[in-house]
Amino acid sequence: MSLLDVLDASMPGVSPGVFDEADFRAISEIAHAEAGIVLPTGKAMLVYSRLAPLVRNSGCATFGSYVLRIREDAAERQKAICALTTNHTFFYREAHHFEHFESDVRPGFVQRLHGGGKVRLWSAGCSSGEETWSLLMTLLGDDASAGSNIARRDVRLLASDIATHALAKARAATYRAEDVKAVPEPLRRLWTRVSGDEATIAPEVQQLARFRSLNLLGDWPMQGQFDVIFCRNVMIYFDNPTKERLIQRFAEKLVPGGWLYIGHSERVTGPALEHLVSMGPTIYRKRAA
Repeated sequence: MSLLDVLDASMPGVSPGVFDEADFRAISEIAHAEAGIVLPTGKAMLVYSRLAPLVRNSGCATFGSYVLRIREDAAERQKAICALTTNHTFFYREAHHFEHFESDVRPGFVQRLHGGGKVRLWSAGCSSGEETWSLLMTLLGDDASAGSNIARRDVRLLASDIATHALAKARAATYRAEDVKAVPEPLRRLWTRVSGDEATIAPEVQQLARFRSLNLLGDWPMQGQFDVIFCRNVMIYFDNPTKERLIQRFAEKLVPGGWLYIGHSERVTGPALEHLVSMGPTIYRKRAA
């Protein structure tokens, strides 16, 4: 018996019985090796539903032949990995992170910027951009003149994700008007432009972000370090050894005294504990040199 008892027989090129345990294991191994994604058996239907359209569009008759394709074809493998990623997010998610950033981190950054210094931020696993814009709006603050002044300083935010379709939405910086209602009203009023049912992030905010396709498990081309790294609700899809290696790399990429914000169900463990100190729920700071 196949892993899935019933598949959509009406889907051209994919018929019941072609997605079996061997196919699922092979796809799981590729997803883990390529992007660190762990796919337990309970995710079989999700894997089928997300990849079946790609199987059909590739011209492969079965999942087995598609597995062979993605082993050899890097571009097709990237499509498959993108399809398997989960890109659920929303503005001001886990609001206590932005509140902490505003009260404990932002004042020092503003002082540094006015003194001619620079600030570098990283939204790692930025998905469709809501986290990126929430962080930048919080940095600019609720005073229009002061925020515009900050925006003219040496501030940059790297927003990276492995899912190219999510990055495209993030770059577009346009959302449903109802989606931005979670942003505090003073920030929403200053840094979004609402027209009908759409809300677009203000140009002053957009100019501060740089979007890049990046696999967190691969090479990182960035040369410098960051003052703040947000990587939230990404590591829940990784196994523990992968998480610990990634957090250690984040610690190395933070300046002394830099901040790491992770998801509500995630924790820092392993070698990175030598460098990172808990400063609150899922908030860590790198020890000073």
